Amino acid sequence: MSYKPKDSKERVLHRLKIARGHLNKVISMIESDEYCIDVLTQSQAVQKAIIETDNLILENHLKSCVSDSIKNGNSEEAIAEVMNIFKKSN
Repeated sequence: MSYKPKDSKERVLHRLKIARGHLNKVISMIESDEYCIDVLTQSQAVQKAIIETDNLILENHLKSCVSDSIKNGNSEEAIAEVMNIFKKSN
């Protein structure tokens, strides 16, 4: 996957690092036997950061790869590829 523009890659990496930080906190909380609700709250932060990362990746893909495919006459394949990713998540 190529990222266009360059700041898209930096934004995705930033989001992933946020998710990693939240995940490290969850691990630490489990190891310290912290209160379950607090652990769940932190776990939800991990999930939110991953979802935001996925949204950034999808947005970049639509703006670059899908757009290029449509311009090159490959719209059916591009649409099918995006739809398949959503079918897998259900």
